[in-house]
Amino acid sequence: MRERTRSGATRRTGQDIRAAVRQGTEQSTPRTPQRLRRAALPLDAATPPDRDRAVDALRAFAILGVVLGHWLVTALVADSGTLRTASPLRDMPWLAPISWVFQTLAVFFLVGGHVATRGYASARVRGTTYGQWLAARLSRLFTPVAAVLVVWTVTAVALLLSGTDFDTVRALVKLALSPMWFLVVFAGLTAATPLLTRLNPLWPLAVVLHVDLIRFGLGGPSWLGWVNVAAGWLVPYTLGAAWTRGELDRARAGWILLAGGAAATAALVLWAGYPASMVGVPGTTISNLDPPTLAAVTFGLAQCGLALLLRDRLRRALRRPLAWSAVALVNLSAMTVFLWHQTALMATTAATLPAGRLPGLHTRPEDLTWVAARLAWLPVFALALTVCWAAFRGYEQGPGRRPSRRSRVVRTHTHPPHPAAKTPHRA
Repeated sequence: MRERTRSGATRRTGQDIRAAVRQGTEQSTPRTPQRLRRAALPLDAATPPDRDRAVDALRAFAILGVVLGHWLVTALVADSGTLRTASPLRDMPWLAPISWVFQTLAVFFLVGGHVATRGYASARVRGTTYGQWLAARLSRLFTPVAAVLVVWTVTAVALLLSGTDFDTVRALVKLALSPMWFLVVFAGLTAATPLLTRLNPLWPLAVVLHVDLIRFGLGGPSWLGWVNVAAGWLVPYTLGAAWTRGELDRARAGWILLAGGAAATAALVLWAGYPASMVGVPGTTISNLDPPTLAAVTFGLAQCGLALLLRDRLRRALRRPLAWSAVALVNLSAMTVFLWHQTALMATTAATLPAGRLPGLHTRPEDLTWVAARLAWLPVFALALTVCWAAFRGYEQGPGRRPSRRSRVVRTHTHPPHPAAKTPHRA
């Protein structure tokens, strides 16, 4: 599908990019780097010149960070015929810096807020109603979920009928469906986008501060912390809206967020008793992520600041067709990768059980031997995820079509945008 701009020039839309990716994928059995670069050229040519490639890069890094983080700190320990979850961060708390690198959800919400507010503004210019805009976004978000729910419903029933221990089935299903909480929160913020386009991030940050003050400082009820599930992730989401408004374009904004967020997080961990790990650790009384604490939010501010500072470097790097094709491929499959990465880990763990308790896979994560073995298993997890991606990517990318076939639908903007509205770049 191609869209005609006000100047009459033809601008390629997402379907053309997807077609170019398929074309490159079909040609991507190259044996030399030159062929790889040649296969990436159609995608580079199909990308609109005004597309901010840094946005796609940040989204891809955020998704891959979550995937690698889960693979590194999630263990399924085989014990007396059952599987139970464990974490190396419990026995080796000094590995907490791993969570600082791979807990990248704040960056995803930053990008999500930026893309949603920019997309909504563009939809209003085109005359698209709020309901149509929201339905399109939620459809892209939740359509891949149906496949996960069906597969794991069938799997859970089959395991129970085969006599598998109930605790094992519960642990597996809980792990497989754990990414769903993120989708529910993200969908809620997406639905509230029209109300959030002008919200200052300091307001939700103040809510998080007061919730934690009541919980930890005044002995308030623990359930109050769940308010931070919305307020905590609203902070980077509204930062994304500020990005759309042009308030974060200067490097100064990125440095303030990075330095201020890092300093606040260090103070909270060193002097306020917050955990150093930015992910949940089984057996601990306080989790920075479940629900989000003030430390998790300030850490997210630092991450967002770093992401904003890297934008120009990413834009320059992604001028290379090969680098851009890799980022685009991850983005077109982001939901598939996110929803199936835990299944890939569990499938590998279950398939190798007949071989005994393998180090780094079925053993307790209590020493560096486990860490070294887990690193060696990462390529196997990636291979299993590739199989899941090949089987279920159609739920996210839609049915394939021939790259040479052009859409006969041409949408033309016959009315210019409102003078007060600034048409944002496409994301």
